Amino acid sequence: MSRVLTTCIYCGVGCNLYLRVRNGRVVGVLPSRSGPGEGKLCIKGWCAHEFVHSPQRLTKPLIRDSRGFNEVGWDEAIKLVAGRFLAIKEQYGSNSLAVLSSAKCTNEENYVLQKFTRAVLGTNNIDHCARLCHASTIVGLGTAFGSGAMTNSIAEIEEADVIFVIGSNTTEQHPLIARRILRAIRERGTKLIVADPRSIDLADFAEIYLQHKLGTDVSLINGMMNLILSEDLQDSEFIERRTRNFEAVKKVVERVPPEHAEKITGVPAEKISKAARLYAKAKRASIVYSMGITQHTTGTDNVLALANLAMMTGNVGKKGTGVNPLRGHNNVQGACDVGALPNVFPGYQGVTDCQAREKMQRVWNIAELDDKVGLTQLEMINSAYAGDLKALYVVGENPVVSHPDTGHVRESLRTLEFLVVQDIFLSETAKLANVVLPAASFAEKDGTFTSTERRVQRIRKAIEPIGHSKEDWRITGEIAERMGYKGLIYSSAEEIMDEIASVTPIYGGISWDRLEDSGLQWPCWDRSHPGTQFLHEAEFFSGLGNFVPVDFKPPAEEPDEEYPMMLTTGRLSFLFHTSTMTAKSPTLNIQVPEGYVEINPEDAKRLGIGEGERVRVKSRRGEIEIKPFVTPIVPQGTIFIPFHFVESPANALTNPAPDPKSKIPELKVCAVKVERVEQVASL
Repeated sequence: MSRVLTTCIYCGVGCNLYLRVRNGRVVGVLPSRSGPGEGKLCIKGWCAHEFVHSPQRLTKPLIRDSRGFNEVGWDEAIKLVAGRFLAIKEQYGSNSLAVLSSAKCTNEENYVLQKFTRAVLGTNNIDHCARLCHASTIVGLGTAFGSGAMTNSIAEIEEADVIFVIGSNTTEQHPLIARRILRAIRERGTKLIVADPRSIDLADFAEIYLQHKLGTDVSLINGMMNLILSEDLQDSEFIERRTRNFEAVKKVVERVPPEHAEKITGVPAEKISKAARLYAKAKRASIVYSMGITQHTTGTDNVLALANLAMMTGNVGKKGTGVNPLRGHNNVQGACDVGALPNVFPGYQGVTDCQAREKMQRVWNIAELDDKVGLTQLEMINSAYAGDLKALYVVGENPVVSHPDTGHVRESLRTLEFLVVQDIFLSETAKLANVVLPAASFAEKDGTFTSTERRVQRIRKAIEPIGHSKEDWRITGEIAERMGYKGLIYSSAEEIMDEIASVTPIYGGISWDRLEDSGLQWPCWDRSHPGTQFLHEAEFFSGLGNFVPVDFKPPAEEPDEEYPMMLTTGRLSFLFHTSTMTAKSPTLNIQVPEGYVEINPEDAKRLGIGEGERVRVKSRRGEIEIKPFVTPIVPQGTIFIPFHFVESPANALTNPAPDPKSKIPELKVCAVKVERVEQVASL
């Protein structure tokens, strides 16, 4: 038995673990005391090995013909993919092709994919699942602070006197961070404020629980800031010395006293006032949020409102404070950092910036790079549906389940002339592909992930790739070489990281030999830099912090006579994203084997719904049948569905309406109706 130190494949906490290997097979895991997990793992981490040797793993390339998929050799598959990409590029132009990269792939693989998109396909049409989770964080915090990342470190959460958790079901989504929050309450007397439409587990430990209506976050936060100003609790010295444009925010906030916010949010004014005082009077206050804040048509406004609150009280740029988005995937932060976005090169250097393009052209040995911002994920789907996008290369993503309005997604993918999917399992998206390429799992390759706290950490190869599968960076490099570009042939993933460091200022001092212990947090400017525990200490990335006024805007859909209830979606601790991996884990899959809808007891009584029955949930986009779970966790008029389940896909219902600034879809709220299946059948 041997053991290999690596980093967990699931959420963005970045827990370290050992893969236990016997006779070339991964047979178990052990937690490592290094890293933010402190020798602990959540249930998914303990089962991180179970999917690796699943009999459902893809082991050979597949090519579809009129009878279905056929196994072929790598040479035939690569030749077909490269030839079709070249033909489509020649016939329709570079912008008729696009790439979906993956937050489950390594930094090195995401770098290769974005380089392939730009240097070989000749387009900036590359995006990944950050568009569906934290695009509004990147835009919002980037606008306010000059950097769209978690400002502080995971360990610092325990140094806060007050923690404000909003839009994050932390015990379900990031259990090892929730553990720190609960330890801070128990051991330091830290006070907790929780704001969430559902009565989540953390609400039981909160000093103040604010159960606001779906989509009213801006009004709630503005109401808190109004109270802070009216009682002169703001940090005037910090505002004067470190920020700009405060008067514009003050003018908006003055119109939203807690009594006005109560009318919109449903939260009593005295609770809003109490929460504001508790947060503002704390020596150190930390804001923690996740997709309950970001996945709205007002997601960027929500993030900006939180940034305003933190700057108003001076809770940025010091330990135990900050605005701290929790990333849902193991490497969603890293995929953004290394340029798997349509508007930036690695290190958030704009594709429209002439100097940045010249730099990349020189390093990549390309005469000219596209200077236009590419398509986002949703724009790719819509462009395919319209017939403009002809080919899509999907790596490690499953948009048929993860995207809103999944019926439209399926139709769009079927419209493509050529769809290539590169994955470890035959996902729902892969089943629609012309070519499927088998990738290696995290246990079968070397590389790095970047966690939610900006920590770059190693993953290490424990076993050889299963069957004929290959690392994603090797597959993409072979396609590029067949298309005539030699600049994506590397000897190792370490060589790719060296190139990342050479073109990405915030990763300038990152190298594998420096990551052997517990990794490094960016920015790490050069080989002598120790990394950065928390951001914005002396000044913001943008120099001065930028206050941005935001007014309340309602969700894109609100209840009406036809669709009288509101749906929100989320995650469960036993499952991950579209369940591509966790559904192959016997231990995890048995915990919650099918989807369900949470419904308030009063709504269930009104609709005549009982436990053990089936209900039909309908929206303007689709409908699903699902079993009800009657619970007071959700308020009247609201239902909740976990989005992991292919058989009852919540995203068949959700709204693709985008935030105009970040283009993230409104996955967190839409109008629906609920009916008993028996009632419908008897009509």
